[in-house]
Amino acid sequence: MSNESTQANNLLPANIAALAAYSSAKSEKLSGTTWLNANESPYAKTIQLSVEDLNRYPDPQPQQVIDRYAAYAELESENVLMTRGADEGIELLVRTYCESAKDSIALFLPTYGMYKVTADTHNVAINALTQALLLNGSVDEIIDAVGSSKLVFICNPNNPTGSLTPLDKVTAIATALADKALVIVDEAYIEFCPEQSATKLINQFSNVVVLRTLSKAFALAGLRTGFTLAQAATLAPIRKVIAPYPVSGVVASIAAQAIAPDAITSMRRQVIILNALKAKLVQWLSESPAVLKILTGEGNFVTLKLADKNYFKIALEQGLVMRAFTLYGENDWLRISIGSEQELKQVKIWLDGLALPTASAISAQQEVS
Repeated sequence: MSNESTQANNLLPANIAALAAYSSAKSEKLSGTTWLNANESPYAKTIQLSVEDLNRYPDPQPQQVIDRYAAYAELESENVLMTRGADEGIELLVRTYCESAKDSIALFLPTYGMYKVTADTHNVAINALTQALLLNGSVDEIIDAVGSSKLVFICNPNNPTGSLTPLDKVTAIATALADKALVIVDEAYIEFCPEQSATKLINQFSNVVVLRTLSKAFALAGLRTGFTLAQAATLAPIRKVIAPYPVSGVVASIAAQAIAPDAITSMRRQVIILNALKAKLVQWLSESPAVLKILTGEGNFVTLKLADKNYFKIALEQGLVMRAFTLYGENDWLRISIGSEQELKQVKIWLDGLALPTASAISAQQEVS
């Protein structure tokens, strides 16, 4: 290590030096032809774009976007904060409401990795609970385990398991934690089961915050646009912390088109198609001897346990890119995003091939090499 590197590392706070960065699907630098690893929508958007005033700073919170999303979420505009993806919402909540080296956040593992990374970045402790507790434990047991944690993150539906925490349980948790903690419901995948949304709790609970994104059902992962929804008083301190110009004019123009009433109707039609394709994929997986277990929750993905982790390598050789996971201490789990019908046919071809003797032979050869 060079002297320059040593000097730079000496300047790092201990929590940053020890930080394990989030590994996104795209950071793995895999190559392939069919991409089903990042829970993206297969539907590409056609956008009309004409921005002539890029020499001017944009509206920090573009009013048309805010108003349209408020109407979509059945809230008031004062309840909506636009962010750079839901990830910025996570970061803003931790940075605004948690005191470094003092507070903690509670999360239910396995779940989305950015909650932990964000807390680690800000030297905020992790109260690591389990999805089993969230789903099967009593509200009293959950509250006891949450303890003094300042923020409680509930990914609903949960990534990567797809499990869904019933809305009445979220309500009971929020009630028990009133004036004690914020209950943050991450609804990145809620468009695939909209009746379960916690947005209807916002007017009732000042400690309920809902995170949303345009990356999944709205098919705009590349735009990096999200929303933090809460009572105005809960959002007020976050508005002090957020960057002065978080949303570019180009992003605002595209987002406004994406959440126009006719575009929302189109999104809902696409969700119906994707949910039907998911059901078909689950059927294929359930019939395959290569699959030992399927977590058939909500969302535009299916997570499963492979009989042999080398089956993933065979998929990569075929240009089929899915997301390999270590879950419950086992590294033979796989998450498959719901792509187009043609993309999912590539999954069927892969599955059918695994039932042939050649698949075992390929696997054995890879273990030798």
